[in-house]
Parts: sequence; structure tokens; C-alpha cells
Amino acid sequence: MRGKTRGVRGRGVTLLVAGSLLAGCSAQGADGGAAPKSGSPSARAKAGATASPSGPALFTADPSLVPRTAEEGAVLADAVVLAAGDWGRGFVAQQPAASTPGTWAVLDAGCRWEREKLPNGVLASSSRYSRLPAGGGKGAVKVTAATTVHASVLGADEQLSTTLEEVLRCPEQQPRGNERITGLNSLGVPFGVREQGYADDSVMETGQYAENGGAAQPYSWMVARLGTVVVAVSVTGAKGNTQQELNQVGGEALAKMLERIQLRLKGN
Repeated sequence: MRGKTRGVRGRGVTLLVAGSLLAGCSAQGADGGAAPKSGSPSARAKAGATASPSGPALFTADPSLVPRTAEEGAVLADAVVLAAGDWGRGFVAQQPAASTPGTWAVLDAGCRWEREKLPNGVLASSSRYSRLPAGGGKGAVKVTAATTVHASVLGADEQLSTTLEEVLRCPEQQPRGNERITGLNSLGVPFGVREQGYADDSVMETGQYAENGGAAQPYSWMVARLGTVVVAVSVTGAKGNTQQELNQVGGEALAKMLERIQLRLKGN
């Protein structure tokens, strides 16, 4: 990535992320089930979180620019997370449009998502909620972008490991009282993120989403880590939206946030 213009780098990262996510989906079985994985859940998560890069890192953050305080973390999180207009033409903010400052999303023992106070080791977390209204014969698309800034790489690694294990613990989840996500499968580090150099680690989840007991729609949740920063996007479609189209939307959004991290934390 060094020596390239911002535009070329951004496009390259976008294509790598989106293409790799689509390739990751193809690793699932024809019936929608995940491809067989070896080892215990904890071992798989640990391997995904601690494996060494196969080659030299293409991006190293300037230590003086890495957030060390909650205030610095909040500035970076707000600069990285995508607002409605960042997703593309036609996207508008949902209501509410953003998460409550000083909180992050936690999957509780009953497989329900709740906002809780940031724990020690998490400097800041910001989520923004947008949608693309229905039109052109297609239903509305709902999206979420989230950025979490940790005090250490170890803490950020743990978030990726937890993401992998949560799907095994809760293949059915409840984002809100009238919403359900079912049939979740996860893919941990399946697309060579280190070899491609756009992230240190990544996880993808796919499943089906239903609201108010309506018809199930394709759902995906994509997470990537770069240093101490974890970025994530969720994309939920409706009638007329294919899984491939939704993955493309999510992959491009994830690439934008990863590029923003690099631009904010790179040295001169």
C-alpha cells in the first residue's frame, strides 16, 4: 500500500475485502451450513486471534497516534465509523441514528443484544444505523457500522475471539424485542487477510433476519481488526436483494473504515 495514491489504495482495499468476503461465503455448504472446522471453539478462536502474519505487515501505526485515553479513542471512533452518506447514494439515517456514547453492544446470557457501559480496556465504541429505502423492485436494506477502540491489541484480539464463539453459543440472536437472527454461521480468518494486508484479523457471520414475525431475509455481519481498532458492519436485505449484493455493500463499507484507520494512524 505504501507509495500508492489514496484513491488507488482505497479501491484496491475495497476490492480485496469485498472479493474475499464473497470467497469466504463460498466456503459454506450448499445447504447454508458452515464448512467443517477443526479443533475446539476456543482453540479456533485463539488461533484466529494470535496467528502470526505470513509476511511483512503492509501497515504499521505510528505509536504516537494510537489512542491511549478515552477522549482520544472517541475522536478516532467517530472519525472512522460510517454515517448514512458514507454508504452510498440514497442511504439515510435510521432512528435512532447512533448509539449512546460510553456504551457498546453485548450479547447476554439469553442471546439478546444489549448496550452496556464500556468495560476497562475499551476506550471508545461508536455505532451508526442507516438504511437504503425500498425502490427499483427491491426492499429496504438496513445497515450498521461500528468502531471500537481498545487500549491494547490483546483486547482487540479478544473481541474477535468472542465474536467467533458467540455464534456457537447463540446461533439464534435477538437484536431488539421484535427482531430475530437465526441460522448463524461464522467464518474466522478464512480469506487470507494478513496475506492481503488490509487487516490483522477478520470474522464473518451469515444468517437470516426477521422482524415482527415477517419473512426471513439474508443477513451478514463482518468484523475486522487493524491494530487496536475493531470495525464491523451488518447488512440486512429484503425482497430482491441477493446475498452477494449485500456482501458487496458490506465489504465496501468495511474497506472504507479500514482505510480511515490507516489514514488517521499512519506516520509521516
